[in-house]
Amino acid sequence: MTTFMNRLAWAAAISLASLSAANAHVSLETAEAAAGSSYKAVIRVPHGCNGAATTEIRIKVPEGFYSVKPMPHAGWQLETVTGAYAETYMNHGRPVSEGVTEVIWKGGELPDAHYDEFVMHGSLSADIAPDTVLYFPAEQLCADGNANHWTAMGETGDGEPAPKLTVTAAAAVAAGNGHDGHDDAAAPDHVTLGNLEIDGAFARATLPGAPVGGGFLTITNTGDTDDRLIAASSDAAGELQLHNMRMDGEVMKMYRMTEGIKVPAHETVTLSPGGMHVMFMQLNGPLAEGSVVDVELTFEKAGTVTVPFAVKGIAAKDAGDAMNGADHGDMKMDAGSR
Repeated sequence: MTTFMNRLAWAAAISLASLSAANAHVSLETAEAAAGSSYKAVIRVPHGCNGAATTEIRIKVPEGFYSVKPMPHAGWQLETVTGAYAETYMNHGRPVSEGVTEVIWKGGELPDAHYDEFVMHGSLSADIAPDTVLYFPAEQLCADGNANHWTAMGETGDGEPAPKLTVTAAAAVAAGNGHDGHDDAAAPDHVTLGNLEIDGAFARATLPGAPVGGGFLTITNTGDTDDRLIAASSDAAGELQLHNMRMDGEVMKMYRMTEGIKVPAHETVTLSPGGMHVMFMQLNGPLAEGSVVDVELTFEKAGTVTVPFAVKGIAAKDAGDAMNGADHGDMKMDAGSR
């Protein structure tokens, strides 16, 4: 009986060791995604180099994953390498033939005993065949001058297995949702940038020919220092502005917040229909319900982050007061600003 129990314990120990080794690789948090969808690549770094701290992470961007925008990482320098794509992709009706091909986070220090994640966001080509595997070769440089090479792609390449993504069949697309690579994609509910937590980002669908649209979200500042949302941009529109609403007599007027939107320490700020919002100006096409629009938000202190906005119905009112389905075109623009 004792011999049997010893063998059982030994087998369990071997299994745990194998599982631990498998989980020790640099890998992607989400290992599957649909062709034609928006994808948030979260690269997990579970350890250093034989006890030495990680000081640099380099990730190659695979062909088919385009319009990539990396997330800044507090305490690290962010660099990108750009180049031509092998193919031309369509992004919100515009051809894209070059972009980020490598992302580098360096100058930081991640102790061997700690775990961290490095993030980039982009789009997967709708033409990728189901079950295609995309590899994200990674180089992990450490403080002692050594490195881990997570660069083996299947049966080819030297080093340890590279982080990989299996692309599944594209989701069914509703008629009219032509946003090329962002149709019927689900935007993540939560995005983090330093001490800022961004949740529930969405935009209202617009009618064909509408020149403007509105976007909404919630920002929570968990830090001890105030910050400020100062700018926004997106390929979906010629310009994005930060706006608020106010009543002037019996008329609802909209005005531009030229000084941005303050996000006080330890407080939550909500941009909602009928109040503060992100204004999409000079739309490049209608915002189609069920699609996802990437918006780059810039904060005074935290920096810049790309946030996917899920496009909901024309009268969606997930955050705050409703505007009763009124289009932005029905509002008066106030010459005054804050």
